[in-house]
Amino acid sequence: MKIKIDIDCTAQEARAFFGLPHLEPIQDAVLAKIQERLTEHLEARDPEALLKLWFPGGLQGFGQMQEALWKQLMGGRAAGSAPRDKGKETR
Repeated sequence: MKIKIDIDCTAQEARAFFGLPHLEPIQDAVLAKIQERLTEHLEARDPEALLKLWFPGGLQGFGQMQEALWKQLMGGRAAGSAPRDKGKETR
């Protein structure tokens, strides 16, 4: 025997029916506080100061980091392709 019940209600109606607390005002207050703090923090930051923080050596430091990554990439490819170039694979 199967019994199927479909209930068409909103989330607010379901919470009220089961006696769950209404948390939307608390969530709105917390999100407003977070947004306020984030906005204050971002307004206090200078984009130039952030770049200096992230790249202490300026754009030269970024160029050096990029060059090191390319060397690692090319070195890994050369090492990975070396056994294939030296001889034929035998199975």
